[in-house]
Amino acid sequence: MNYQTPERRRALAADYAIGLMPPTARKRFEHLLQDDAPLRAELARWNTHLSQLTEPLVEQPVPDHVWQAIVARIEPQTLHVPARRPFWSWVRLSALACSLLIALTVGLLYNRDSVQYKATLLSGTAQPGLSIEAHSDYLAVRPLELAAVDGGRSLELWAIPVEGKPVSLGLIPRDGDGRIVLSQSQQQLIRVPVVLAVSLEPQGGSPTGQPTGPVLYQGPLASL
Repeated sequence: MNYQTPERRRALAADYAIGLMPPTARKRFEHLLQDDAPLRAELARWNTHLSQLTEPLVEQPVPDHVWQAIVARIEPQTLHVPARRPFWSWVRLSALACSLLIALTVGLLYNRDSVQYKATLLSGTAQPGLSIEAHSDYLAVRPLELAAVDGGRSLELWAIPVEGKPVSLGLIPRDGDGRIVLSQSQQQLIRVPVVLAVSLEPQGGSPTGQPTGPVLYQGPLASL
């Protein structure tokens, strides 16, 4: 083997210094060192270089932020994950929401259609003739002892405020049983103290907008 090339001599010195050379090769290399001063110098350079790698390092203080970052990575992290609700919990919540919605809707409808005022209209002899229940937008009329009316005449219902002229609320159904739908202005009128009266008018109602015939029944509309 040619030991004279610089690259080969440098590689042999490195293997010997590091300890990678097999025992037989080490003996041959040590024999060469006895008569080869340049090879001994090459080995000395490798030993010096390797000794620098084994020298103790100068201790350097670790900045606080480095330790904090290390601790943050090592310590277990608390993840704020919302607890998953079981399927049946969502079903119960949905059912509850639907129930509340239905209850609210029914409540609104009930309040809208509930009786707010009531009146019992009496005849001139104090006999009850009509029962009237005032809802939010209509009047429910029910006959009690209602006198028969000729086919060519109509019974007309009037609201008489404390101060003011009578205002027509509409015609009483022929048999006295039914509804009278109220306009916005009529709805506002029955929310203040009024007296209800029924007059006998020509068929289709008063032609003048005011009572023209005799008043057959009357009574105050009272709130409940």
